[in-house]
Order: sequence, then structure tokens, then C-alpha cells
Amino acid sequence: MGLTYKDAGVDKEAGYKEVQMIKGFIKKTHIPGVLSDIGGFSGLFQLDTNKYKEPVLVSGTDGVGTKLRVAFLMDKHHTIGEDAVAMCANDILCQGAKPLIFLDYIATGKLVPEKMASIVEGVSNGCIKAGCALIGGETAEMPGFYAEDEYDIAGFCVGVVDKSKIINGSTIQEGDLILGLPSSGIHSNGYSLVRKIIFEKENMDVSHYVEELGTTIGEELLKPTRIYTNPVYDLVENFNIKGLSHITGGGFYENIPRMLPEDLAAHINTKVIDTPVIFNLLQKWGNIDLDEMYGTFNMGVGMVMVIGKEDLDSLKNFLAQKNEKVYVLGEIRKGSREVVLCHE
Repeated sequence: MGLTYKDAGVDKEAGYKEVQMIKGFIKKTHIPGVLSDIGGFSGLFQLDTNKYKEPVLVSGTDGVGTKLRVAFLMDKHHTIGEDAVAMCANDILCQGAKPLIFLDYIATGKLVPEKMASIVEGVSNGCIKAGCALIGGETAEMPGFYAEDEYDIAGFCVGVVDKSKIINGSTIQEGDLILGLPSSGIHSNGYSLVRKIIFEKENMDVSHYVEELGTTIGEELLKPTRIYTNPVYDLVENFNIKGLSHITGGGFYENIPRMLPEDLAAHINTKVIDTPVIFNLLQKWGNIDLDEMYGTFNMGVGMVMVIGKEDLDSLKNFLAQKNEKVYVLGEIRKGSREVVLCHE
């Protein structure tokens, strides 16, 4: 008997089993507009053209970086998919777009249906939090390319915004206020440095209990990235949000300028931030300069926005009713599209 695909390391039956296992997770994410079910060659979504006068599609794609290594070490995979959704959905929110649809791509050395289903369960949970539908994806079994117990995941998100309501920072002016929404932890950036500090310099393993954190270092590092659709999209609908910045790779210094006009700068007082303990520990363990920390990590603020001073009180009251915390970080001043941090 001749060779089969299974002899080459690709198990089609495992793929079929995975599809059956993830159907329920996918169905949970469906929102009005979904026209397709799993199994087709593409996902279909009908755009509500009555709600948007001039609908503009906004898209984003991303992965979760070397945070995956922590998931491998812990053999816990049910949150990493949520990270993939967060990284994409949060980015398109920055243009004022409502996330609509999401697709995932998972490549692995050996397709283990239960593991893949756990990842997709995380994607499903992320989509529910982001208010978008998981309408398609791909799981690729690639023996000899990835190690058997490893995988990579990437996501792709599409949202919609009315052309007249696109947020691009063009209306930001001197004297406007800079606000920040808390992060849930490290999110999905800076993990190459995190791993170097924790696993090499401190020689910890993922099961090491850290008293200051009240949990193991592995559990802390796997905390999923916060998804900001709620409350940010409600803020976009109800207030004049002039600029939004998702604090990802490059921290404050690289991301905040992306929303600023050329002649303005963001002046921020970092002392108002309730920085999660993990960042203080990383700084101490790695002997890292504070500016390097703010140029690598979110430091406790995952989403930054700019508003006029006149909107501050009503916006704070709006968030208080949702039990949402907000930091008044600083203000916009004349400058050259830069971030000026005050740590004193």
C-alpha cells in the first residue's frame, strides 16, 4: 500500500474532529448580519447600510507574539485566542470603528483537536467581549515546520465606521485632556524581554508562586489582554473622542504619537497611574530604566484617549455608572508629535 497524507504527518480525521468540537464556540459569537455557517469556503456578513450613511470598513491583523511560549510552558491554551481578538479589535477601535467580524489562523506541528478547540474557545470568548462574530478561520497542520507541541495564531478583524465619524486625531488641539483606561496586566507585548528577565535572569519556572502577585508567575503572564469595545465604543457614540491610542508594542512613546497632529505633544503625569505590581517587579528584577519600561510596556494603561476639557465631568460620570476606572493622565501642549512623561 502506498503512502498516505497521514504517513506524512497530516491527520485529516483530527481536522474533522476539531471542526465538530468548535462549532458551538463559533455559533455563540454570531451577531445580526452573519449569513454563513462553518464549512463554507468563506464567511459572509451583510453590512447594515441603513445605520451608516457612508460606511467605511476598517481592518486590522495581529498575533500575540512570544506570549505563546508561556502558554506552551503551562500547557494552557484557553486564553491565548482571546489575546488574538484583543490585539485586532482594539486597534480598529482607535479609528472609531465597531468590530463586526473576526477570522483566525492557527498553524501547528501536530493537530490535537482538544488543544485547537481550547484555543478557538478563547477566540470565541474574545469575540463575544468585542461584540464581533467569528465567521471563519483556518487550522493548518504543518509537520516538520512547527514542533509537535507548538503552534502560532494570528487574527484578522473588520469593523465599520461612518466616514464622517472616523477618529484620526485631526481635531486634537492644545489644552485638550489625555485620559487612560486601565490594562489587565502585561497584555501581549514585551514578552521577549519578560521571558529574558523571568526565565533567564531570575531563573523562575511558570509554577513559581510570587507572593506580591498572589499567584504563580505563569498565571500572571497568561492574563488575557483586555478588550476595550465596552466601554470605548459607547464613549465614541456619546462623546467627542478626538483621538484613541491602543498601547501595544513600543509602549507610550511609540503609540501615543500615532494619534497626534504634527505640532502637538502629549504631556503625561505617570504618578496618577495605578501601575500593576507585575511591572514594578519586572523593573526591579531586570534593573530596567523607567523610560525603557514606558517605551516597552503599557504600564497599567491599555487605551489612551483625547477629549476636550468641557467633556471631562460628563465622561467621568458616564464611566462611573459602568463601574469603569479612568485616569486623567495629562494634557495636549505645543510640541512635535511626541510624548513627554513626568515621573515626579
